Amino acid sequence: MNLFIRLITVSLLLLTSSLSVAATVVVTDDSGAQIELEQPAQRIISLAPHLTELLFAAGAGKQVVATVEYSDYPAEAVKLPRVGSYMAFDLERILALRPDLVIGWADGNPAVQLERVESLGFPLYRHRPRALESIPGTLTTLGLLAGTGTVARQRAELLSARIAVLKNVARDSEPTMSFYQVWHQPLMTIGGEQIISDIITLCGGRNIFADLSVDAGEVALEAVLARNPEVIIASGMAASRPEWLDQWRRWPQLRAVAEENLYHVAPDLLQRAGPRLVDGAEQICAIMERVRQRRAAE
Repeated sequence: MNLFIRLITVSLLLLTSSLSVAATVVVTDDSGAQIELEQPAQRIISLAPHLTELLFAAGAGKQVVATVEYSDYPAEAVKLPRVGSYMAFDLERILALRPDLVIGWADGNPAVQLERVESLGFPLYRHRPRALESIPGTLTTLGLLAGTGTVARQRAELLSARIAVLKNVARDSEPTMSFYQVWHQPLMTIGGEQIISDIITLCGGRNIFADLSVDAGEVALEAVLARNPEVIIASGMAASRPEWLDQWRRWPQLRAVAEENLYHVAPDLLQRAGPRLVDGAEQICAIMERVRQRRAAE
């Protein structure tokens, strides 16, 4: 009997050890750093609005204990406590919330502040989106970190299927020279490494400022006129079409003006690299297809 009890005890210990190992989560973030958690995170802080969206889409909304200003989607995120803005967060507040995981935005959060979060001893996952196709993968990874892998994988698969459809829409088409306007005063656009530029390419366009060395920066009016885009797509600050988009009509020689190719896509669908980015990509691809059809009808 004693031998039987010892065998049962050993078996239980081995099972417990196996479960403990299985609960350990190890992933690599977009900076190449390895994140290791002893168990899936139960108290997560998001340091950017799009990261909040990604966490909720990954099924981890209940584990998010705080976020930053302008985290207004989905509706449940509005009620979450704030730890500042994505540009300046309150480290004391973060410390008081005792997160077991912090999700940061490598291209938006100040590097110094992210380093301070790490210095407090909290695991930090850095997100640096560069391609639309990376979004489903990020969802899956966040699901692993939060222990919501089944939900995250299902939603990632749906996004991947929608992206796959977009990849086939403009195949073998002549590229549409495109100008994406972030703002009008100063005149700002995106560089080739920015994820919106990747979407433009996916949809059969070519970013006329792909050679810009920064993700977003100022450009001269003369440079836009010289590169003569076939389409101009603007974002602005709200869901409504910005009035300044129609200021391009002052230059009727501009191809985008002559061919009535001035379009608007709500900034939240393109300038937040979350799941709704696929919605924005679908709108961009629809715009590009319209431009191609007008070109073919000439």
